[in-house]
Amino acid sequence: MEIGLYTFGELTPETAGGRMTAEQRMRDLLEEIELADRIGLDVFGVGEHHRPDFIVSAPAVVLAAAAARTKRIRLTSAVNVISSDDPVRVFEQFATVDLISGGRAEIMAGRGSFIESFPLFGYDLKDYDALFDEKLRLLLKLREETNVTWSGKLRAPLTGQGVYPRPLQDPLPVWIAVGGNPPSAERAGELGLPMAIAIIGGMPERFAPLADIHRAAAEAAGHPRPALSINSHGYIAESSEQAADDAFGPFKLMMDRIGRERGWGPMSRRDFDALRTLRGANFIGSPDEIVEKILFQHQIFQHDRFLMMMTIGSLPHDKVMRSIELYGTKVAPAVRQALASEKAAASA
Repeated sequence: MEIGLYTFGELTPETAGGRMTAEQRMRDLLEEIELADRIGLDVFGVGEHHRPDFIVSAPAVVLAAAAARTKRIRLTSAVNVISSDDPVRVFEQFATVDLISGGRAEIMAGRGSFIESFPLFGYDLKDYDALFDEKLRLLLKLREETNVTWSGKLRAPLTGQGVYPRPLQDPLPVWIAVGGNPPSAERAGELGLPMAIAIIGGMPERFAPLADIHRAAAEAAGHPRPALSINSHGYIAESSEQAADDAFGPFKLMMDRIGRERGWGPMSRRDFDALRTLRGANFIGSPDEIVEKILFQHQIFQHDRFLMMMTIGSLPHDKVMRSIELYGTKVAPAVRQALASEKAAASA
């Protein structure tokens, strides 16, 4: 299993006391990616948002900076809001990141959890799903052909123009990110694309049907079994109590802010602690607890990748760095060893 991280570059004014600047947060983010690379984590993702509480609106730019500072870690968006972007520009940007990184770039395409980008770039929300479907299929065609002839309903046609540069990887990996939408999982499978399931609430068993739909659709379309990632919130400290105490304040601030926009009630400590249990959505605890929970979910999903989002709200940078260190030096080796032993026992 590949083990990694993702972030939106959170910048929560209340937690940072109003003193953290976007410039400093970006510096901290690049240090986080460098550390993840240095200690042997497999993947780092950054997500696209167009809000004051997140600093990453251009994932490819951040990943290009990270590519020049790292050696082996894979660099992915998490996600690109493909519906409100232009697939040609997305492909060109990530092909460029691929060249800078020596073949480590990936695109994770999604419709996004916020809608700010639609009016910002002049798109109509009534075309929400149609935009994603059409632009995703164009993106896939762009990675197959240099000179592309294509027409759709929501974007100007291409009549054989060349799209450059070409990436080092052939094909450039494209993942599909989904929340809880079965048709999205089915579409990913029909296209033979790897899929990431975001689990940020509810018991993991509720999401198992998405993995089944994805794999069944791929098989029906004649594709080999596609890869699956589970993406969840988390934070690691030396003890369970320390992890919970460190994370609760920033997590509550961020989730309560989003909740006010979406009609959720405020998060209580009891709610937060329930999410930390074995069958809860969040991976917040000691290294041993995180190992147990990753392996528990692997029994459910048999997934190929696990990505943890540690920066829910603006946690202090030194604590995030320590959490990453524990993840890479304690959690990842234990998970890999356990899964290798399980595989060896199954084949004996």
